[in-house]
Amino acid sequence: MKISVVTASYNYQDYIKEAVQSVLDQTYKDWELIIVDDCSTDNSVEVIKSFKDERIKLFINEKNLGLKETVKRGIENATGEWVVFLESDDILTPDYIEKKVEIAKKYTDVNLIFNDCEFFGDENRVKKVENDLRKTRKVLRNKKYPAKMFYNFYLSNKIFTFSSVMAKRIDLLKINFDTPIDVLLDWWLWIQLSYLGKFYYLPEHLTKWRLHMDSYVFKSIYSSPNQFQMKIYLEIFIRQKKLYILFFILLEQFIWYLQKFERRLKRLIFNKKK
Repeated sequence: MKISVVTASYNYQDYIKEAVQSVLDQTYKDWELIIVDDCSTDNSVEVIKSFKDERIKLFINEKNLGLKETVKRGIENATGEWVVFLESDDILTPDYIEKKVEIAKKYTDVNLIFNDCEFFGDENRVKKVENDLRKTRKVLRNKKYPAKMFYNFYLSNKIFTFSSVMAKRIDLLKINFDTPIDVLLDWWLWIQLSYLGKFYYLPEHLTKWRLHMDSYVFKSIYSSPNQFQMKIYLEIFIRQKKLYILFFILLEQFIWYLQKFERRLKRLIFNKKK
């Protein structure tokens, strides 16, 4: 089973060497690394070219296309049955691919395999993310896998980072990449994939997720993802014409507004006490 590792590169010259090396260090050897550079203005391309392994394939965009088009180009140029996503500032443990290939071979109805992460880098961000994801980890560990997770992604993204995912390429080619919020591309994709197949979660730290001030997700500013969530679920409803999806959207919207009201009420009470 050939695995394609897809990396979108943009101005991470200080980190991408470690990312590439973590792929070279994999115990599973039947892989290719597809790197698409989105017109980096630093020395990222030179760092990538310094590696002389024929399994590493570099594509350079003629102009800056942004995250979604860069990731999409990587998938389109991949030749593996499965795609591993690796952000250019993250690191994979040596057994990352090997352990996921075992799951892929065992469960043929699974189209996405994801794992827990080790967080490192900026201490304040590490503490915040650890705290924010405590509840998500508990939810994930209480599920039985393989699992249909279509109804688990409406209110929040249950997958920590791109670099924790291996997904079937054939299903990635079926879905829409046109997210209205570029920084939430991963969430947009997982919702669609969750309708097409089952997910499998490995509660092991197979990804080292670097949290730092230059991270794309932290530098981006976006409004509430409520309209984003509704848009993709409505698109799936229109495609599939299943009424239960529409009922689910209406219910989740009600819950979302209820939680929003609850948060505002708590802040109001807290401020009055102060």
